[in-house]
Amino acid sequence: MTRSPSTASADVAGIPLDAVEFYRALELANSREWWAANKERYAASVREPMAHLGDVLTEEFGEPRLFRPNRDVRFSKDKAPYKNHQGLFVATSARMGWYVQVGADGLRTAGGFYASEPDQVARYRASVADDVVGDRLMAVVDALSDNGFEIGGDVLATRPRGIRPDHPRLELLRHRTLTASRDHGTPDWLETDEVADRVREDWVALRPLIEWCDQYVGASDRPGRR
Repeated sequence: MTRSPSTASADVAGIPLDAVEFYRALELANSREWWAANKERYAASVREPMAHLGDVLTEEFGEPRLFRPNRDVRFSKDKAPYKNHQGLFVATSARMGWYVQVGADGLRTAGGFYASEPDQVARYRASVADDVVGDRLMAVVDALSDNGFEIGGDVLATRPRGIRPDHPRLELLRHRTLTASRDHGTPDWLETDEVADRVREDWVALRPLIEWCDQYVGASDRPGRR
């Protein structure tokens, strides 16, 4: 007998593979009509397991925020109404902290700061330019890269104004935001309670990056941006 997604997910301690299948199907039919017909499936296979994952990690990392599934399409040419993934975020400062998502490609973990204001960019670059503080970040980023994380963010195509071309931390100075992420895909442990251990392991590895960003970049001083 074929089980419904809601029944199947009730037997899963982690994140059901149906969450991945849900988003693969959504990519083919991203409409309000499709969502309405699959709303219960979303709740059972995506939202509830991700909320449970956040609850498990709350004591160690902080209160999580489960993002809404709706896209803000007011200023976008892409009018697809729903996001192609479900994200969960634990903030340290505004737009800075730990992240995990499930989507059509499976599970992804990440951390760092994903958006910035001019005052944050100025503090970030001043800190990276400092030999002691900048070298500390370089060591953190190198360790994450060696550990299989992909270093990303909003990066200038050229070097920032006033920075010499042979600066030893030029690549870091080109960043306006800085993140590290790992794509896990759909491993066997995704549907088990091991998923919380794997996310925890990645978030612990990301802690030095997040603590550096929190200390030397912090929240924006602009009104309403904290």
